[in-house]
Order: sequence, then structure tokens, then C-alpha cells
Amino acid sequence: MPGYFDWNEANVGHIEEHGLTPEDVEDALRDPRRISVPAYRSADERRWGVVGETQSGRLLFVVLTRRGQLTRVVTARDANSEERRRYRQRRSKGRKR
Repeated sequence: MPGYFDWNEANVGHIEEHGLTPEDVEDALRDPRRISVPAYRSADERRWGVVGETQSGRLLFVVLTRRGQLTRVVTARDANSEERRRYRQRRSKGRKR
């Protein structure tokens, strides 16, 4: 995951509504075991979904887009039960190799 993020009052305020900080989200996006998951569509730009774990063990679902060389977080929240299951399932498959 790229190291440069595009943060402003709008997306920081949005993730704060979910009890998150930019540091939490960046931590989850840098998780080497993160997985891609479906994200909702936008007419304006392509969006991706990622589930990743913070170093404190919080599992997050993040929607992001690319703007030039920057990663723009659209929203983030705690992963739901299906996203958690997919992450843990993929993670356990990786350990068997």
C-alpha cells in the first residue's frame, strides 16, 4: 500500500464518526495480510475495499481511491462479521503454505 495519503477535514471527520483516526486507518492499510473486498461503486471514480488489522488488533474495513500518486480514504469502519470471516479465512490459508 502506498505510503502517501490524502487527508482533509472531510475524510478525517467521516472516519472520526466511526471512532477512528488517520493513524488507525493507515495502520490497517499497511497490514501485510490485508485483503481486498468488494466496495460500493461511484460514478466519479474507481473505489477499492480493503480489510486490514491494526497493530492493536482492530480489524477495519476501508474504502479508498487513488488520486494521482496519493491514496484517498473515502471511509473506514470496524469490519463486519462477514469481512472478519473472510480476513481470518484468508489469513489461515496463508499460514498453511
